[in-house]
Amino acid sequence: AGMRVAVVGAGVSGLAATKCCLDEGLEPTCFEQSQDIGGVWRYTEHIEAGRPSLYASVISNTSKEMSAFSDFPFPEHFPVFLPNALLLDYLRRYAEHFGLREHIRCGTTVVSIREHPDFASTGQWNVVTEAGGKQTSHVFDAVMVCSGNFWEPSLPLQCFPGIERFRGQYFHSRQYKHPDVFQGKRVLVVGMGNSGVDIAVEASRVAAKVTISTTRGAWLLSRVFEHGYPWDMILNTRLMSLIKTNLPGPLSWWFINYKVNQRFNHENYGLQPENRYFLPVLNDDLPSYILTGRITIKPGVKEFKDSSVLFHNCPEEEPIDVVVFCTGYTISFPFLEESVVRVENKHASLYKYVFPTHLQKPTLAVLGLIRPLGAIMPVAEMQARWVSRVFKGRGANVSPPVPQNAAQTKLDMFGLTFDEVLKTECLVYMDTLASFIGAKPSVLGLLCTDPWLALTIFFGPCSPYQYRLGGPGRWEGARQAILTQWDRVLKPTRTRVPARSSSSFPPLLVVVGFLLLLAAVIFGFL
Repeated sequence: AGMRVAVVGAGVSGLAATKCCLDEGLEPTCFEQSQDIGGVWRYTEHIEAGRPSLYASVISNTSKEMSAFSDFPFPEHFPVFLPNALLLDYLRRYAEHFGLREHIRCGTTVVSIREHPDFASTGQWNVVTEAGGKQTSHVFDAVMVCSGNFWEPSLPLQCFPGIERFRGQYFHSRQYKHPDVFQGKRVLVVGMGNSGVDIAVEASRVAAKVTISTTRGAWLLSRVFEHGYPWDMILNTRLMSLIKTNLPGPLSWWFINYKVNQRFNHENYGLQPENRYFLPVLNDDLPSYILTGRITIKPGVKEFKDSSVLFHNCPEEEPIDVVVFCTGYTISFPFLEESVVRVENKHASLYKYVFPTHLQKPTLAVLGLIRPLGAIMPVAEMQARWVSRVFKGRGANVSPPVPQNAAQTKLDMFGLTFDEVLKTECLVYMDTLASFIGAKPSVLGLLCTDPWLALTIFFGPCSPYQYRLGGPGRWEGARQAILTQWDRVLKPTRTRVPARSSSSFPPLLVVVGFLLLLAAVIFGFL
């Protein structure tokens, strides 16, 4: 019999994990506690305990070409940014196409995962699941934890003095479904992540007044970026990554500052973040809503009164009726022993954010915990490709280096809240994992054999298909998918005039000679 792997959860990471196990000839069983697949993307009107909860209007923050699994592009007629129902549709097509359904057990909760008595020699795990009130014990050779991080709300009320005397309504953003609860009300949104901004914008269409309170500020990007192209296809390129990682700190900071302030000056809008590391917030409406007075930005909350709130450094009280706490989520693994994934002051010691550093055998992995600047799908899938090869005994860099001292462990720590951002450049992280399994594309190598593809890969968006050009799991369609990525972006919007076949980056055709020169210079540096 093959190696049996338990996969916990059938969201984005769980589906990728199941598929990658099958690719490597392992035998996955995926346990999903709810009645269907899709994880965070499966919208339900009612809120289920222990399950993520979306609001009705959620649209993906990343474009379809950058969010696809690397061997399964989105259908060309799908819009460029996806409403949650279409993203769920895509995940279902993925499960269908790769025959994942038969390996998924819905309505089955993982109760506990413990080391098998002879773990030291076999690396096996005892897994207890529950379905229909009945518990079952299994033994698995390995475990992939894909239970996600959007289901346990973090609501630190102790940080908000006076909240107990506030007479209005307050709730965590997880409870939010539709804007009608704000009709005619004065609304305060606490926190400025993606949910906070989305909810504030929706509320301001029906509310009397909307205020966002943010301690840290935020960078704001619009989905519609330069020349109307999707933000991530312009910003997430190998060229940009090279600039960001190789420029000295202050210069790279200035460059990012310049890029994000092009649309509007964040300081004038009260949004400039103090912190260097940032995950930008994506919203197309906020700047104009601030400009038209529908939304006001204020500093952090000092205290609540009966029917009003006081902000730091602002003398006057502001009357409010409803407070929405967009304070993010806590990450926890109730089915694991605490010693497996040690979470200390919001940090877990995970090698490359995946393998717990102190297990004797690398047979348990945590997937999709990372917060990249960009889509989670390709990252979770890359983690799954690496992990399934490690499980099979083929992966490079299986055992993390034994930490010599505290300074060494610090390197592989990962902040387990959404305040802490993945500090490594996402593309560098993807390349590292890809090189572990031998799937990293070589721009230099391609420059000689397939120069047009090489230039597209380097100057164009770093779309996931690049990681299927070679190595294990090589996909025949990868080259074609890369060269036609802009066609799939333009197809759903060029609906009034017949679409001319566009080259992979139309504006760059003219300067291709110059690019070749530039490429030579850059590769000289590399």
